[in-house]
Amino acid sequence: MSDYIVSARKYRPDSFESLIGQDNIARTLSNSIRRGQLAHAYLFCGPRGVGKTTTARIFAKMINCMNPGEDMEPCGKCESCVSFQEGRSYCIHELDAASNNSVEDIKTLMEQVQVPPQVGKYSVYIIDEVHMLSQAAFNAFLKTLEEPPAHAIFILATTEKHKILPTILSRCQTYDFNRISIPDMVRNLRDIAQKEGVKIDDESLHVIASKADGAMRDALTIFDQTVAFCGTDVKYEDVIRNLNVLDYEYSFKLVDHFLAGNYGGAFLILEEILSKGFNALHFVASLSTHLRNLVVAGTGGLEPLLELPESLKKRYAEQAARCSKQFLFEALAITTACETGYKAAVNPRLHIEFALMKLSYLMGKPADSAATVSAPTPKEEEAPKVEAPAPAPAPAPVSAPASAPARQRRPLKGSSLSMSALMEEKKSQEETAPQEPQNQALPEDETVLAKWKELSGQYSAKPRLQSMLSSGNIRLSEEGGVKQVEFFVTNEAQRQWVEEKMLRELETKLRELVNCAKVNVIVSVTPVEEAAKVPYMPEEKAKDLMEKNPEVRAFVADMGLDTK
Repeated sequence: MSDYIVSARKYRPDSFESLIGQDNIARTLSNSIRRGQLAHAYLFCGPRGVGKTTTARIFAKMINCMNPGEDMEPCGKCESCVSFQEGRSYCIHELDAASNNSVEDIKTLMEQVQVPPQVGKYSVYIIDEVHMLSQAAFNAFLKTLEEPPAHAIFILATTEKHKILPTILSRCQTYDFNRISIPDMVRNLRDIAQKEGVKIDDESLHVIASKADGAMRDALTIFDQTVAFCGTDVKYEDVIRNLNVLDYEYSFKLVDHFLAGNYGGAFLILEEILSKGFNALHFVASLSTHLRNLVVAGTGGLEPLLELPESLKKRYAEQAARCSKQFLFEALAITTACETGYKAAVNPRLHIEFALMKLSYLMGKPADSAATVSAPTPKEEEAPKVEAPAPAPAPAPVSAPASAPARQRRPLKGSSLSMSALMEEKKSQEETAPQEPQNQALPEDETVLAKWKELSGQYSAKPRLQSMLSSGNIRLSEEGGVKQVEFFVTNEAQRQWVEEKMLRELETKLRELVNCAKVNVIVSVTPVEEAAKVPYMPEEKAKDLMEKNPEVRAFVADMGLDTK
């Protein structure tokens, strides 16, 4: 039978000096023992694997040690320490509340509390996962927890403090355990690797520590798993393959492609990552983390925020020196927006590829993706450049805009997608756009009204819109040398719909019909006082009919009919 013991048990701290990452708690508990200021109940809360139960055991050993050291560390040689080490102590009791959470279990514990310790000064009761106790069990525990015997001390441990009753919390001294930092875990893993004769580099240790997410027990479990896979000579490549971790190298290459405008290379890296089974959203999150690290590395005084080995810190500093702050900020905006919209995207892969293209545009015109695959043929190199055609002449006043020559679209300068480049493009288009004649005659009102009626007839396929155009009141006016055609709808919802969906089309068609570009269409809501009242109820319809027809009114009076 093998004598192998997992590292999480073999290297479990047995003194406050060997406890990792909880120095303030260790110091507070040591001082309370040294000064004889022991509480009757303690609550240790925090994430999993950070040392709550281990600290409770060390504390219990220190309380009952007969020959403590100068720093109140347990001697490990007295009867109390030896019996606890061998698992036969009668003064230190552990209870798992996850499987002993009933009222009967707590009553049995309360009976046991009345028995004084045979060895040592105190009977220490460590209740793990105390939040699993039932409501009735908590209530049964309250009285004893508030006034226990002088020899009894309770240490409660939990990962979910919010589930503990306030009446329990008020009776305990509460200690909040923190997640263990990556440097502390790396330091401890390095010491254990040396004791076990395992050769492993710092980058591999940082991957293990990052994967553990602040839990030392998880880090030791992952370390054992890695050694089982790699043997005593652990390589970084084997670690990331075994733990299915995305390599830092991908992110460095991606940023290099972005700086060079090579979106084709970025696409190939994405394909390689997805083919290895990595989650696409995890890929985007990893890229965001990399960009964040570049921001930190490129800003003086923020080095402590990079929890990375020195070799990686140097690489981040080198790449950050080649990236402007504007590039990093805009790149982070793109990747975080990609993460936010990923789950709602119909085509998630295209969503990510589009983000990669935008990242490649940040530094200017991207490299031609075809150039990264094959070189151009001699014929392509010798082909003469085609000159752009001259700007088209301005159309005649009577010509329809649809028949005018299409305007040339000038490329963005620097191929940037920034707002300034878009504004520059708009300005250049306005400068080269055909100008309308200044002396163009405005159409007569009769012509506009006739053409408006003709326009409404073009929408027979849209009865609601046709009814709105034909029945609406039209008001004509001139303002600044432009004919204003204002037509009225019955409510605000109709006005918003026409403005958002149809206004530009109506205006364009009306200009074509009247052969004049100086015609604007305005949509307004008919004022309440001007809106005609439409009879709706039978009584209103009868009254309206009698007002418009004297014969009907006389007939109703002669027959004595009731119109209500």
